[in-house]
Amino acid sequence: MKALAYDKYGSPDVLEVREVDRPVVTDDGVLVRIHAASVNPVDWHTMTGTPYLVRLQAGLRRPKSEALGVDFAGTAEVVGGNVKQFQPGDEVFGARNGSLAEYVCVREERAVVHKPAGVTFEQAAAVPVAAISALQGLRDKGQIQPGQRVLVNGASGGVGTFAVQLAKWFGAEVTGVCSTRNVDTVRSIGADHVIDYTEEDFTRSGHRYDLMLDVAGSRSWSDCSRVLGEKAILVVVGGPKGNRWIGPLSQALKLRLGSVGNSRRVVAPFLAKLNKADLVVLQELLEAGTITPVIDRQYELSEASEALRYLGEGHARGKVVVTVPGS
Repeated sequence: MKALAYDKYGSPDVLEVREVDRPVVTDDGVLVRIHAASVNPVDWHTMTGTPYLVRLQAGLRRPKSEALGVDFAGTAEVVGGNVKQFQPGDEVFGARNGSLAEYVCVREERAVVHKPAGVTFEQAAAVPVAAISALQGLRDKGQIQPGQRVLVNGASGGVGTFAVQLAKWFGAEVTGVCSTRNVDTVRSIGADHVIDYTEEDFTRSGHRYDLMLDVAGSRSWSDCSRVLGEKAILVVVGGPKGNRWIGPLSQALKLRLGSVGNSRRVVAPFLAKLNKADLVVLQELLEAGTITPVIDRQYELSEASEALRYLGEGHARGKVVVTVPGS
């Protein structure tokens, strides 16, 4: 099968589409013919091997695995003998390493669920990593409650666009922060208020929030504390590239140290845990039309290196999707 692969760390130039072995189907596995995948910052870090902290898991000198990608949507082609929930021909979506390929094999109990009929493969592929990050950041780490005032900094990106919609679903009053070109998009997905950071410093607006989900992760504790109400929670999902050793972790540590002894709480760094239960929640919200993925650009598998290059520029509006021709 064809798959995006690499055998050394570096820029998107190290990537190539090559022929690799098709995954072997286990008794509890589902072999999925991929129709669409999407790229995430985790793919960028895995590809570049930066920050160097990534290499403790990915491989110190060279990648342990040649595969890239996590999000996928496609059709179940073969199911293992012990699989009960899926059968060949089912349309599914989920998360599994190596999704930038023609096929992926995922265990039945892991992050894979049926795709709603009214949702395209491209839309479904945009969901798993970004939407689960937003869901867990708001619900589990941020302890969001109806009626709260929620600020999403970085509201126009992959995680941010889902965070705005999910916060509204939870019953919050939502303010999104983004650049000028993304104001209309953030407003269209349900934000009650939108702040254009090129025109206004949201940390000096005088408004206070019960929960701040920071996807941009670029503001200091003194900045953030000005907009956090008493006993508010700051959840940091993303951050600047930082130094080559620990990257965004340096900013997260500064925020945590700055908040010591304060009534406001900082949750940083935060990494989502991909699982079936949360994917089911998102599946139901997709089916109901409560959340709608925002897709910026689409590339074919042969252009996947350009998809990652565009993602790495840091200006994507919503998600960047990769389609697999012939599926």
